Amino acid sequence: MASDKYDVLGPLYSEIGGELAKIVGGDPDGVYLYAEAGEGWVGPSVFKDEGAVVRYFDDSMLLCDLIMEAWETQEPDKRWAVMEYTVTGTSFDVKFKYPEEIDPAETEMERRPAALKARYGDKPVVYPPEPPGMMEFKGNAG
Repeated sequence: MASDKYDVLGPLYSEIGGELAKIVGGDPDGVYLYAEAGEGWVGPSVFKDEGAVVRYFDDSMLLCDLIMEAWETQEPDKRWAVMEYTVTGTSFDVKFKYPEEIDPAETEMERRPAALKARYGDKPVVYPPEPPGMMEFKGNAG
């Protein structure tokens, strides 16, 4: 049974790499995917090291579907909380953190910048501009 799981996961991880290549416009060398997943949700973030900067790329529905499929392939008690997928040249490496390895008091919005800092140090991360008409809502203190 274990080999059956890897027969499914190997091609899925390759498909994730193919989709990452499409997302970044062709050459996936230097891509870093940070993704968190749980029952019924996935939160991927795609980055590419461009030398002087790290660039963020919007994910795709296909990428989300592939990550979720890989997550669901695992036995429920062996499902990861964080996937870190890196591409170097033509090879990829996938590492996982499991629920017991992350601080439940932290949010994804806190863990992702920490992962970027650990990977890239103080290298600037370039995000696309916010779309026109985007509004920021702040909580009401009163």
